[in-house]
Amino acid sequence: MPPAAAGPAILHWLQDGAIGRAMRESLWLFPAVEIVHILGFALLIGTIIALDLRILGWGKALLPVDRLAALTLPLSIAGFVLALPSGLILLTTEAVHVGQNPAFLAKMGLILLAGLNALLLHRGAWRTVAVWPPDAPPQAAKGAAIASLALWLCVLTAGRMIAYL
Repeated sequence: MPPAAAGPAILHWLQDGAIGRAMRESLWLFPAVEIVHILGFALLIGTIIALDLRILGWGKALLPVDRLAALTLPLSIAGFVLALPSGLILLTTEAVHVGQNPAFLAKMGLILLAGLNALLLHRGAWRTVAVWPPDAPPQAAKGAAIASLALWLCVLTAGRMIAYL
């Protein structure tokens, strides 16, 4: 099978599978999974935004960046653990249509960019977070925080636009 045809074949497989059928046929399953997805991304993005804002100087008198990160990271992971599988399950309901939706494709690309931004932060400026002055994180960290805020706002926007395209 040529690579271009592999994408739609996977989408058909997802949509035509037992989970996709169950999601379309059940009155309560789709809304329940959607609620889990919303809770997951709210937890994930909410904790990321809190940390980004702290890096940018908000709440500097309350907690050092590294302490806030230690508190928010488990919550971010929990949000991711909820959002990813529930999002995949939601995709199965209309995988062929949604999988080719420009807003969905943008959302996936933006999530990858946000992950790359976080990776670059953690491989760079974050290595010295324990010694950052409370009121002066490095410019690289501030740049990553601004990029993170912008990317996650765009992820939310693209996710919402999926229903309209």
